Amino acid sequence: MPDVFTKSKRSQVMARIRSRGNKDTEMVLARLLRSHGITGWRRHQPVFGRPDFIFRMHRLAVFVDGCFWHGCQRCYRAPASNRKFWSAKYQRNKDRDRRVGRELRKSGWCVLRIWEHQLLKPAAVVARLHKAMQS
Repeated sequence: MPDVFTKSKRSQVMARIRSRGNKDTEMVLARLLRSHGITGWRRHQPVFGRPDFIFRMHRLAVFVDGCFWHGCQRCYRAPASNRKFWSAKYQRNKDRDRRVGRELRKSGWCVLRIWEHQLLKPAAVVARLHKAMQS
């Protein structure tokens, strides 16, 4: 089905959409943290790179990366249309993720990235969190 907007109008409409990350995956992790009694985390804190969760006491920044938007090697399937745009988009996202991780580590933070599909194995995610908090 063709788009009902012109290219410039579609760009205007999309530019007005603002979000604060992937709510579904963030909420899954928040429920997981609560159910395992993991405390000391905060969300939406003014830390470089805007981590999804931080544990200030442990200097741990946690990102929950959606498989689609961050180009998961396991789950990523390139959209059939507009491949050039999407390829550039995923590359920019990956570059930004690397840059943010590097800068946070330089500032003394431990960075943990959890893929969306990893949330299907909660015990493994909890184990990674505990290990990261101990180091």
